[in-house]
Parts: sequence; C-alpha cells; structure tokens
Amino acid sequence: MNKPNRTGLGRIIAAGGYSLRGLKAAFQSEAAIRQELFAAIFLVPLAFYLADNGIELALLLGSLILVFLMELINSAIEAIVDRISFEHHPLSGQAKDIGSALVMIAIVLVVIVWGAIIFYP
Repeated sequence: MNKPNRTGLGRIIAAGGYSLRGLKAAFQSEAAIRQELFAAIFLVPLAFYLADNGIELALLLGSLILVFLMELINSAIEAIVDRISFEHHPLSGQAKDIGSALVMIAIVLVVIVWGAIIFYP
C-alpha cells in the first residue's frame, strides 16, 4: 500500500483527520468507549474538586486518560484479530485477552490513584 507523500503541515493535518476518524469509529463501535466517556462526564469535574494541587489533578485525570488509551489499544487489537479471521485460534484469544488485561490494569491504577487521593489526603 502506498502512503500519501505528504510532508510538513499537510501531513500533520492529515494525521489529525485520521485520528478523529479513529475516535469516531471507536465511539460508534465500542460500548466500553462510550461507557468510559460517560463516566468521565462525572469524574473529570470531580477530579477538579478533589485535587488539592496540580500533581493530584494530573494523577486523577491522567489515570482516567490512561484507561481510555488502553481501551483504544484493546479495540484496535480486537479489530485486527477479527479482520484476520473469526475462527477460534489460541493466539487470537490470547491477543484479545492481553488487550483486555491492559484495560483492567489501567482501571486498577484508577482505583489506586483515586483511593490514595481521597483516603490519604
């Protein structure tokens, strides 16, 4: 496949468009993405309320963003595996399970960070 031969600002604008297209596709096709964004509607303002300083705010918001990033990676892994074949294969299942583990570990980090800031001020 030939890549477009863009450079400079044109390449940056094109990359931004591809990124927005990816976010739109993830939002439309992945319930978990929609659920996490819905939770963020409540958690982002709460983070501003709970944080006593910039570091706490960065940790609270950063942990939420990390979950979203891991969910995007998980969705990409699942799309690639499904594109290759819908037949069950141990490596396909392993790839999907590892993607799911990414999200789970990020959620555990959210619980740790938020718990530490809430319960150990």
